[in-house]
Order: sequence, then C-alpha cells, then structure tokens
Amino acid sequence: MPEIAEIARIVHYLRLHLVGKTIKTASAIEDTNVFGKVGTTGVEVAEALNGKKVVSAGNQGKYFWIVLSKPPHLVMHFGMTGWIHIKGERTAYTNYYNKLKADEADAWPPKYWKFQLKTDDAVELAFTDPRRFSRVRLVNCDGKSIRQNTPLVENGPDPVVDTDVFTKAFLSQKMRSRHVPIKALLLDQAVISGIGNWVGDEVLFQAKLHPEQYCNEFSDEQITKLYGAILYVCQLAVDKLGDSDQFPKDWVFHYRWGKGTKGPGHLPSGEKLAFLTVGGRTSCYAPGLQKKTGSVVSGVKEEVADSDQEVSKPKKPSKSKATAKKAESNAEPKMKQPQKRKIKVEDSEDEKPAKKGKAVQAKPSAHTNGTAADLKISQDAEGDGGKRRSGRLRKKPN
Repeated sequence: MPEIAEIARIVHYLRLHLVGKTIKTASAIEDTNVFGKVGTTGVEVAEALNGKKVVSAGNQGKYFWIVLSKPPHLVMHFGMTGWIHIKGERTAYTNYYNKLKADEADAWPPKYWKFQLKTDDAVELAFTDPRRFSRVRLVNCDGKSIRQNTPLVENGPDPVVDTDVFTKAFLSQKMRSRHVPIKALLLDQAVISGIGNWVGDEVLFQAKLHPEQYCNEFSDEQITKLYGAILYVCQLAVDKLGDSDQFPKDWVFHYRWGKGTKGPGHLPSGEKLAFLTVGGRTSCYAPGLQKKTGSVVSGVKEEVADSDQEVSKPKKPSKSKATAKKAESNAEPKMKQPQKRKIKVEDSEDEKPAKKGKAVQAKPSAHTNGTAADLKISQDAEGDGGKRRSGRLRKKPN
C-alpha cells in the first residue's frame, strides 16, 4: 500500500504538471467501489473536473487532494494498488515499469483507469487501480478548509507536514493513553497519518524497539528515540520521493522482503531478521537488536528468516487408500486448537470489489473548446489476478 513517501511523490508530480492548468476534458469509468463507496459517481467526478482550473495540490498521510477553482474538490486515497499516471512521465518506480509488458508501459490510457483528464496545454493524466480499493471523493467546501472536512479531519497529524502538531509530547500522550502493541499504534491513521507497514518497521528498527511491546510500557528515553526515528525515517523517505535506491544502506527496508522465499534473512552485520504478526500486519524486525523491555502480546508466532534454509513441502505418504482410511479410523480425535489473538487496525478503506461499470464522460463546459473524444474502454472489474501494478514502492529479494 502506498504510504507517506509515495503520496508525497505523486503530489510532487501533480504540482509539477497539473497545478495552474485548466482541465479541458475529463471522463470516468462508473465504478461503484472507487467512487460509489464514498458517495459519488464517475459522472459527478468528471463534471467536477471538466473546465476547472487546478489551484493547488496537497497531502496528509495517505490522503492527497487537488483544489479546483470552484468546489467540489477531489480528495483521493490509493488503497492497495491505486496510482496516478501522466502521459510521457514515469511517475512510478522503475521496478513497476519493468514488470509491465512491452505494449503496456506506454499504452494510453493506461490499463485499469478510473478517471482521466486532459489540460488546455495537452497534459494527460489518469487515475488507475486494478484492485479497486482506492477511493475518489468530492468534498464541497472552501479549498482552504479542506482539511477540516471528512475524511481528513478524522486522521491524525502528518509527521512531515504537521511538525507543529506532531510533537514529542503529542506522541507520549497517545502512547500513555493506549494499551496496544506499538506497531499497531503506529499503523493507526487516527493517531498518526501516513505510516504503513514498511515505514513502521523501519521506524521501530531505527529506534531499537520491539514491535509487539505494549505502547504504554516504554520509558521516556525510548519514547524520545521513537519520536526521533519517526521524524528521521518519514522526512528522509519524503525527501527522496520514496525512491528506495536512495535510502541509506543500513535501513532494514533493503532486507525485509524475503518472507516466504529464500531471501537475505539477515542484515549485512549478520543479525538475523524475523517476522511476526502485530496489528493485523506481518512485521519484520531484528530480535537481537529490538529487545523486549515490557509486556508483549501473548500467542504471537515468530518466524525467523534464514537464508541458509529452504522451505520444502512435506512428501505425501505412500500408503494405499485402504491403509490410510484404517489408520484414520483408529486415530484419536483431534483436539480443537485455541485461536490466536488478533489485533486489528484499520488504516485503509478496503472493500469487496463490485461489478464492472461503463465509461462515462462529462459534457464540455463553456470553458472548453469543442467536445472530448468518445472513449470506449473495456475494464476488467476483477483486476489482474492479484498482480500489484500500483507503482508503489517495492523491493525485490536479493
């Protein structure tokens, strides 16, 4: 899922290519998930864009928006695989384009588009989402007060944008008032905006804190380290526009992607990495460096990543069907296994996909010259079979 750095990257491109321009034409696919789940339609989004000037673009955590010359304005969330593409620009990461087929990399409009627009000086932009967990909504308010409206007002401060609000005292108060694993607290967008799974792991690694320790059981010194780590990781990731090739080589980010494969499994220093589930997410951490200093959630299974061991499937027994059936009848009844405790933190607006829709197009306003082209694009509502094509940051195992 795109996090604080990836959103900053997209806003960078919006300010570079869209702000200050007038939208000549706009069209949208009628998608009951992307638009409908937040109370709007493709027709309404296209009409809101058509003929308007883009005044500004901004971001708060995982949300971003464009302020138009007249309300309503667009507020967007990428969900799992949403992204914005600009014709002729590589807004995503190199790894994203390397995964595309030759005829897809430069195809326009891009596959799985939800809305697209063209400016008066021929800039073309499209919002895509193969899995349809993204959200595009219209907010009818003054552009300067957009953050005082839903959904932004319900979210916590952005560590980079809101340095006047996100202080050490703010973080300390939130940690002392809750009793959840620290990783779960960091993922809670109502507390802090923008921190997702990989940023949360990096922050805790830099602060040398165990991800499953309860947040109200850290010392003042540990809280100070955590606060500094949040500022450091988020600011640097945003400054680099989420380009992982420019991240420091000592970041655990570069070595955390080996779960389920014969990945690195350890840091260059030799420290082993491990995976465990906290806050409903798989967390990667270094047990030898991130020690427990307080109470932790019970029943969490830890999986140590080891590049020297390969995971092999067990061989099937060579018993005949009759022998197997007899053995099964003589076996003792299986005991019901106790359920593991799960801690769920909602940091996205995931919904089940709905049925595919038809393309719709806004009528040209008085500010446009002529009518827009009639777009007939067939969309696969079920996505691409689980392949991630959001352009979001991802690192291959070595």
